[in-house]
Amino acid sequence: MGRGMPGPLDGAMDIFWFIPTSGDGHHLGTTTGGRATTFPYLRQIAQAADQLGYVGVLLPTGRFCDDAWVLASALAPLTERLRFLVAVRPGLISPTLAARMASTFDRLSGGRLLINIVAGGDPVELAGDGLHLPHDERYAAVDEFLSVWRGLTSGETVTFEGRHLHIKDGSLLYPPVQQPHPPLYFGGSSPAAHRVAAKHVDAYLTWGEPPAQVAEKIADVRRLAAEHGRSVRFGIRLHVIVREREDAAWAAAEDLIRYVDDQTVAAAQQIYTRMDSEGQRRMTTLHHGSRAALEISPNLWAGVGLVRGGAGTALVGDPATVAARIREYAELGIETFVLSGYPHLEEAYRFAELVFPLLRPAFSPGPAATVISPYGEVVGNQERPR
Repeated sequence: MGRGMPGPLDGAMDIFWFIPTSGDGHHLGTTTGGRATTFPYLRQIAQAADQLGYVGVLLPTGRFCDDAWVLASALAPLTERLRFLVAVRPGLISPTLAARMASTFDRLSGGRLLINIVAGGDPVELAGDGLHLPHDERYAAVDEFLSVWRGLTSGETVTFEGRHLHIKDGSLLYPPVQQPHPPLYFGGSSPAAHRVAAKHVDAYLTWGEPPAQVAEKIADVRRLAAEHGRSVRFGIRLHVIVREREDAAWAAAEDLIRYVDDQTVAAAQQIYTRMDSEGQRRMTTLHHGSRAALEISPNLWAGVGLVRGGAGTALVGDPATVAARIREYAELGIETFVLSGYPHLEEAYRFAELVFPLLRPAFSPGPAATVISPYGEVVGNQERPR
């Protein structure tokens, strides 16, 4: 992909997978069918994603997750091409320290770092980390942080005085491999978030809303970016439930929430009401805490969001249908797809085997990547199946 901003070439799309440090299993909202997210297991997922041809992996952040930087540093030497989308949380870390960490990781991994800027949306979690800024003020702090961070990683000596940051002669001794800096990814659905994205980031990420809503967000960020003389790439965060038959996929979706009862849903939704995240509010309004109408758009299912914060929708269907829905998002301008499925190891293989072949040439994992081919087991110890 080169040393600058990674991205698809000639209309291709980037497909990422997910490292489930906050938990994994066969069902949501229960320990039944749960799976311990030990380091050997997370290593399996990362190495599978690397071998199968996923461009990179997203590592989540928050108080219920392992630290993304430590885990990415442990997984990087165990993979070859895989890129790591790692969170930086302005307000919890200084831009100069974050720049040193990013430069070090980028150099040691051979230019495989991507930065996920996270402003946070749960006041209780943020207070536990010592951050007490209200919603819009957090994005003002992100704006200042990125002004400093981009200057440092581009080789500048930075002096900055703002409401939240005071930096005098900040500098970075060792530059990152990727120039002018490791690419910046960012998500946020509020007007304040869109303004920050338009001004600073390389790729804007949305959660999996229906296509019409995604199109509106893309148009707004594009308009704002143009005011700064910039362009921004776009990505989407989705779960996937794909099976060889459509009915089997929908049955798998229902099985995923088999143990989710009304009490569990109510408890989860109560937590989401305390959040000041516009993105979480939009996710919640897709289902309103009810199972009554979870297919909110053709093959877009909101069942995950009943008990999971953040990304709460999944594309559900047979391979051809899921591929078609992905192409619909791509036609809107989405180039990066950050996907996941339960359990994450098996579903990484399933999606690669069933859907990757249908997305070529739009999806191109690169000439060095190993992609599953339909060879199968030999027949009669002599021939491959035809």
